[in-house]
Amino acid sequence: MAVTATAPATRSQAAPPRRGAAAVTAALALLVAALAVVDITQGTAAVGPAEVFEALTGQADPADASVVIASRLPRTTAGLLVGAVLAVAGAALQAVSRNVLASPDTLAVNAGSYLALGVAGATGVSLPLLASSGVAFAGGLLAAGVVLALSGLGTGTVRLVLAGTALALGLNSVTEGLLLLFPEQTEGLYRWNQGGIGQNGFDGVLQMLPVVAAGLAGLLLTARRVDALALGDDAARGLGVPVRATRVTVVVLAALLSAAAVTLAGPIGFVGLCAPALTRPLARRFPAFVRARAGWPAVGLAGAGLVLGSDVLLRALVPADTAVAVPTGIVTSLVGAVFLVVTALRLRDTAEAGAPDRLRTPGRTAFRVTVAALVAAVAGVTVAGVLLGDTGLLLGDVVNWAQGRAGRAVSFVLDTRVPRVLAALSAGAALALAGTLVQAVTRNPLAEPGVLGVSGGAALGAVLLVTTVPAAGSWAVAGAAFAGAATASAVVFGLAARGGYRQNRLVLVGVGVAAATTALISLLIVLTDPFNATKALTWLSGSTYGRTMPDVLPVALVLALGVGVAVARRTELDLVSLDGDTPRLLGLRLSRVRLGFLVVSVLLSATAVASAGTIGFVGLVAPHAARTLVGRRHVRVVPVTVLLGAALVCVADLIGRTVIAPAQLGAGLMTAVIGTPYFLYLLVRSRR
Repeated sequence: MAVTATAPATRSQAAPPRRGAAAVTAALALLVAALAVVDITQGTAAVGPAEVFEALTGQADPADASVVIASRLPRTTAGLLVGAVLAVAGAALQAVSRNVLASPDTLAVNAGSYLALGVAGATGVSLPLLASSGVAFAGGLLAAGVVLALSGLGTGTVRLVLAGTALALGLNSVTEGLLLLFPEQTEGLYRWNQGGIGQNGFDGVLQMLPVVAAGLAGLLLTARRVDALALGDDAARGLGVPVRATRVTVVVLAALLSAAAVTLAGPIGFVGLCAPALTRPLARRFPAFVRARAGWPAVGLAGAGLVLGSDVLLRALVPADTAVAVPTGIVTSLVGAVFLVVTALRLRDTAEAGAPDRLRTPGRTAFRVTVAALVAAVAGVTVAGVLLGDTGLLLGDVVNWAQGRAGRAVSFVLDTRVPRVLAALSAGAALALAGTLVQAVTRNPLAEPGVLGVSGGAALGAVLLVTTVPAAGSWAVAGAAFAGAATASAVVFGLAARGGYRQNRLVLVGVGVAAATTALISLLIVLTDPFNATKALTWLSGSTYGRTMPDVLPVALVLALGVGVAVARRTELDLVSLDGDTPRLLGLRLSRVRLGFLVVSVLLSATAVASAGTIGFVGLVAPHAARTLVGRRHVRVVPVTVLLGAALVCVADLIGRTVIAPAQLGAGLMTAVIGTPYFLYLLVRSRR
């Protein structure tokens, strides 16, 4: 009797949460339906709700019906499909990796798909939509596999974000190089990469539906296994779940869904990250959402609402003619950037910033030999940079040019080539020194102006001026870059300073700010004149093309200032990089010293970006290599870092100018190819 009496009570207690979960799912569906109705009524044509209703009932004018059936309905349907697919893919990836930061964006799935399609376009291969989806799937799956293998699994780690961000930077740099080298074959690919749900008929949606259905069905079949993984690997194995096979299967299916979404609408950023986070609080109120089969539909609805809501908001706030040109993915990327920053501020399991690796300290002789070798290397690459290019020169030509006795052809070549070499040397040295200062102040060996969004802020300021005032001079561009870098650094370092520059918070805030600046830069390029857009893209690739001596002067002056400050305050740099207590015990005003060094690093980053465009990873690679060579005392690190940075960027610029001459690749693309593997190596080493 006791058992019989308690069973109905148990069912009655479980019923309200289930009914509540169903009610919440229904409410989300109604919200998405409302957004869809509003989205259908928005557009450039004068087709309002009444005309839409008439078109749906077959009573509208043929022109109005064509607008609704051929444009607006496919756009809304694509938004629903893409949002739901990306959200479910993100939720599945978070479940199997046990990391709330996993998504198609942070796993570099979108970047891998972008590169794969870029390669296909550059080779002149014309692919139907389904074949394009297969190419995107292969690229995205490979990128996700690399990131997951490097980052490992575990809740609360930001290593996945770091690995995904670094790999995405490298892959996107290669793709941008293809865009510049093959502009006709890859026409429209940059705009497509920003993500837009606009469609021309239902053909694309109908072709992607079978792929999406197969991916979703596969995920639903693995749902119980995914739920078991939430209990832990050992518990899942005890229940007979093949842990590794389940993870691989889910990652493959999530990559397939992401590829379908990317093929249909381009990369719509951060939907797979934000949608699961928006529905996660529901699981605490309604336990039914903890199970994948109940939670994933709600996540899919949230993703669809996020994409459609972004499109509706864009068209409500921006004039219709302008809104058509703005991809929806830019809006979702801005939302995702804010989400990353908020996540960083709420993160509880942040790691304390520690001192850099305590490496061996070579003797004076070894230090002098290292400096001498680097001086010789810098001199060598400088000479090579001046002599080599699409037109080869001799040392005698340079001597005659310096004495004013060179011919017109030689003078023209050297007048354009020498400033480029000096700009590469100065920018490389400045970025390397900026990375050294940032790593010392934050005691974070992975801190770097590019990863932390400071270079992105400088690039945003400069691109804003380049696209709006094309005739702006070098000092104006440098000023705009400094204003952007100062704003970005104030946000990053200001928010991360609470709690002492903890590594996780600093990295997440920096990645969020970098994502926001990238989205805004893309917005400016999409909306600007095509000539200015090409100019901005070339500049963003880290190119020294067209640089003159006045362009070099700002970064050279700031570099001299930075080196002077770093050498004069080398003891303070050593103390600040140790810990937070020792400087205070010795009477050092830690906050003021930190602020001073950060201001110098921002000046260095901004003028370097203004001089040579966006060049990543130099501020990470050079300081690490310097500490490996000469130890961690800054009296030795500073000169070695400056020389390494100058040599690295000069070599990258030389390779970009000569390997495929007369065509050219930006130095930033080459440093990304070098710096991405090194950054990933550092992640693997820190994991061990």
